[in-house]
Amino acid sequence: MELDLKIFLICSGFFAAMGGFSFLLNSILLKFARTLGIRDKGDIVRWASTSKPALGGITFYIVFLISFIFHGLFFPSSDILHNVAALGLLGTGSLAFLMGLADDAYNTRPFLKFLVQVGCALMMISTGTLIDIFDTAWMNQLLTVTWVVGIMNSINMLDNMDGISTITSLFIFLIGVIFISLHQDYSRPEFFILLGLMASLSAFLFFNWSPSRMYMGDTGSQFLGLILAFVGIHYFWNSSLINDMSSPGQQVSILAIGFLLPLVDTTIVSINRLLRGQSPFIGGKDHTTHNLGYLGLSDSQVALAFTAISAFNALICFFMFRFVEAWTTSLTLFCVLYCLTIFVVLFLLCYRQRSLYKD
Repeated sequence: MELDLKIFLICSGFFAAMGGFSFLLNSILLKFARTLGIRDKGDIVRWASTSKPALGGITFYIVFLISFIFHGLFFPSSDILHNVAALGLLGTGSLAFLMGLADDAYNTRPFLKFLVQVGCALMMISTGTLIDIFDTAWMNQLLTVTWVVGIMNSINMLDNMDGISTITSLFIFLIGVIFISLHQDYSRPEFFILLGLMASLSAFLFFNWSPSRMYMGDTGSQFLGLILAFVGIHYFWNSSLINDMSSPGQQVSILAIGFLLPLVDTTIVSINRLLRGQSPFIGGKDHTTHNLGYLGLSDSQVALAFTAISAFNALICFFMFRFVEAWTTSLTLFCVLYCLTIFVVLFLLCYRQRSLYKD
């Protein structure tokens, strides 16, 4: 009991400190930013018509580094320098941050971004972070590369309206924290990393909520996409129930629930653009968020809708992690039906309003 109270106080204090620090740093960046991080080029398509500083990712990365240091101070026995997976996360997170920073500054070529994303995936694999669902090693490695590259691009594509990527990332990180807490594995470096990033995202949401004053930019979306891919591998793809039992059906089902919104949005946009004979990688105002806007919802209402769905998804994952001891076919069927319902509703909405798209 005393240990639980101590952990609670430490985590609460750390969350509050990182939230306050992020709020202060974002305020400073916003105050002194004039053109730094502001992009207004023809190949960048945003819902808002005005350019704003895209500096939020800088705060995310600083908090990420502080979280590593904080973990080392409170859990010196864990010896993070010998934790290969954690060092891999530090390296890949830094690489994703630098690539996003370069893209915000110089508008790098898509192929170069793709190569860096593949490099991040390969670095993860080499440091022991990979999906473990197949019996064949090369299939797990190929799926891991596809997953990392896909999520990094998915979060980047989802960053098309105020607050959306922020909210989506926040709730996925929350699911990761729930998983670690239920297994009482607080000494893992990822626990404080996720906690710190949740605090940073919460503070950033103050500036990113409609009408936003700041964007996270590619610096933020690429970095968050990499961290989300890492979280997805450890706490979704390779997840287990409360009794440490796991099965492919359970792993894929929980993954689909937790990452439902970015996966659905990317899939719908890709399908509709291919049907129109367009490249899925060219920007446009045809995302699920945009279509909710065409339906008459305000930007804030769209963000609230995504918040409600994300919160419900987190609740489902908590229930499965905490109370399910044996995975059944009926649970898989429930997850499939739920995900298909969300997908079909949003797909039909986007398809019916395709004439309103403005590329």
